[in-house]
Amino acid sequence: MTIKVLDPGLLTSVQDLGRPGYFHLGIPVSGAMDRFALRAANLLVGNDEGAAGLEAVFVGPTLAFQTDTVVAVTGAEMPVKIDGEVKPDWTALPVKAGQVLSFDFLAAGARIYIAVAGGIDVPAALGSRSTYPIGALGGFEGRAITAGDELPVGQDATKPAAGKSVPEGLRRKSPMPVELRILPGLYDHRVTRESLDRFFDEEWRVAPEADRMGYRFKGGTPLEFIEREQPFGAGSDPSNIVGSCYPYGSVQVPGGTEPIILHRDAVSGGGYFMIGTVISADMDLIGQLQPNTRTHFRRATMEEALDARRQRAAMLDRLRTALR
Repeated sequence: MTIKVLDPGLLTSVQDLGRPGYFHLGIPVSGAMDRFALRAANLLVGNDEGAAGLEAVFVGPTLAFQTDTVVAVTGAEMPVKIDGEVKPDWTALPVKAGQVLSFDFLAAGARIYIAVAGGIDVPAALGSRSTYPIGALGGFEGRAITAGDELPVGQDATKPAAGKSVPEGLRRKSPMPVELRILPGLYDHRVTRESLDRFFDEEWRVAPEADRMGYRFKGGTPLEFIEREQPFGAGSDPSNIVGSCYPYGSVQVPGGTEPIILHRDAVSGGGYFMIGTVISADMDLIGQLQPNTRTHFRRATMEEALDARRQRAAMLDRLRTALR
């Protein structure tokens, strides 16, 4: 079975849960920006949680199905249509051969996830089907999908039943303004204490430069650096360091002006200092932020970060139980 791409939408790509284990080679984890949403979509159609689906940002694709199957759409609020008729999201939907899946205008959030029974069956690269377009790795020919592509779908061994739906309480909504929790370090000692406090007190907004590599934020006061003689190998800007690995979720502030949160397709190291790292429980949320979204950064302790991770794991368990 294949799915015919009539219209690709905007930067629609094949994604699964990513390819960890190659960061030391400069290959990012990639995978879904909102992993919870992808897991939910896969569970709805009877797939393994890590099966490959489609991630679309801001504008959804138009897809023609050649065989009867079951699909689900989760993530952002973007009205789902089958042959022009509006259908519920976060729900397992039957699709018949010849029918067309399309979408109306985005209402909230940024990214939708489309799962089909059997999963998108492109070849795995380094253990993952996720698309890393800069490296032309994985996905459908290492790129975003385009009109005319025919996406292969795996065999559906589970014969999922349509009609299952994710309970409202498990559909994560973005509160406004958004709060992102940050574990300070590794280089926050490079800025003055007053400047660091102001960073966490002020409101920031998502800049237009927000994609799978990273989200830039604007609107706050520039950081003030503690004066020092730049070490050999570092650049002349006070935000430069000789070089460091970048943990997933690192918060860079080039020039001390606009923080950048590194996400799924970000580089693994470089020469900018890091003021902290967004906790893992909040990384999915970033993938659903639209430009100009009001955002506050909040200090978190390691204990808070671990507790938040446990809460997210418990929420995922509730999702599995609800869809079992």
